[in-house]
Amino acid sequence: MGEQLFSQSWFLVAEWLFFALLITALAGLVAVTVRRFVLERGGGAVECYLRRGAGAPRAPWRIGFGRYGTEELRWYRIFSLWPRPAVELPRRGLVVMGRRAPTPRDLAELTADLVVIEVGWTGADGSDPKEPVYELAMTESALTGFLSWLESLPPGTVWQS
Repeated sequence: MGEQLFSQSWFLVAEWLFFALLITALAGLVAVTVRRFVLERGGGAVECYLRRGAGAPRAPWRIGFGRYGTEELRWYRIFSLWPRPAVELPRRGLVVMGRRAPTPRDLAELTADLVVIEVGWTGADGSDPKEPVYELAMTESALTGFLSWLESLPPGTVWQS
């Protein structure tokens, strides 16, 4: 009888633990979804992949979305609860250094319909960057929006020196 009571209590504990983990996982999923909705609701957001520049050991592509601001592009990870951007790309001095289709190695993480651009910033003396700092992968239409954002500035905006 004691053994039967022990097995029933173990089953009850396992059942409660399962439901607690299930509720925690669902709460995390809802939190990620609500965060993305809140960040994208103001508009000016586009899905894109990002990785650090062209070093010898290539960093993996990270999926996220960029949100256009007046002075910078804020890039957020898709699957994160952190409310702040993971990377901020200041608009001032930002230069598109190159554009290409994804390489066969990139296609392990990206889809073929994306365009990869390399970006960097001009030097203090106005010289062009030597190496890309970041690479962004996005669709053609998102790239058109990015280039428009990069080349334009809202009326009345003054650069801070």
